[in-house]
Amino acid sequence: MSKINTLHKIDLNLLVTLNVLLEEKNVTRSAVRLNLSQPTVSHQLARLREVFNDPLLVPTYRGMQTTSRADAILEKLTNGLSLLEQVIQPLSEFNPKTTTKSWKIAASDYVGNVSIFPNIAKIRSSAPLSRLSIIDIQPRHILEQLDNREIDLAFHITNEAPQGLHGRRVFSEHYVLAGRDGHPKLTNSLSVENFCRLDHIIVSKSQGGFWGMADEVLKKLNKERNVVLSIPDFSSLMPVIQQTDLVALIPSRLADAHPTLTTVTPPFKVPGFDMSMLWSEQFHRGPAHIWLRNNFIESEIHGE
Repeated sequence: MSKINTLHKIDLNLLVTLNVLLEEKNVTRSAVRLNLSQPTVSHQLARLREVFNDPLLVPTYRGMQTTSRADAILEKLTNGLSLLEQVIQPLSEFNPKTTTKSWKIAASDYVGNVSIFPNIAKIRSSAPLSRLSIIDIQPRHILEQLDNREIDLAFHITNEAPQGLHGRRVFSEHYVLAGRDGHPKLTNSLSVENFCRLDHIIVSKSQGGFWGMADEVLKKLNKERNVVLSIPDFSSLMPVIQQTDLVALIPSRLADAHPTLTTVTPPFKVPGFDMSMLWSEQFHRGPAHIWLRNNFIESEIHGE
């Protein structure tokens, strides 16, 4: 029979009474400590004797004394009740200086560059014994990964986030047209026609596609740009636009992280996006998790 099946047969409050009775060896004093009436404690003792099939306390010339069974119970009972007290206590305040936690965050390389990596020094300083793992985000698996505790946090575009998660917008973003330092054709007076004539790079969500959100906008204007290169991530994009005359629409924060680039405002409205931090209900109230989330939220509030 399992321990749970055994425990369900007994009111756990009786174990508190038993612990006091075995320490005091006196029903009256036990009643005072428990803030119960003497008849109530006597009744509980009778029930305990039935549960354990043992008298537990017996009268002697020196007063009530514990039986051998009671002696065997007492130490384990005291330790067990102490552990139960710890279980029901509120979570202790999180101390980042002493934590050895390992966190795992799912994010794109873009979010890593503009939001996570700038916070690494602060996190390391505040929690020097902790570890942080950044993995490439898999949008289709965010909910599953969070529910299975495979990741602690995910950074994803707000309007593409799965339902059923907690979320907090960490920043809003817009696009700029970027090219190498001194690119001769990147000017703020750039027309839509000249924009389309440039050789473009696209970061493709579909891994190899040559069509993106800007192309949807251009289609409505009866225009088409010249996309000559498709790559999987922004990290791969940077060396190419820095060393060639190819251009790319990139998030403004990424451009700010590469001040040698030439950037201009696109000659037509390209929809921006909000970036959110996502987490599951399992972690929502955890002090350590709250501390981690606040590191990214506060950096945005203070403009770090």
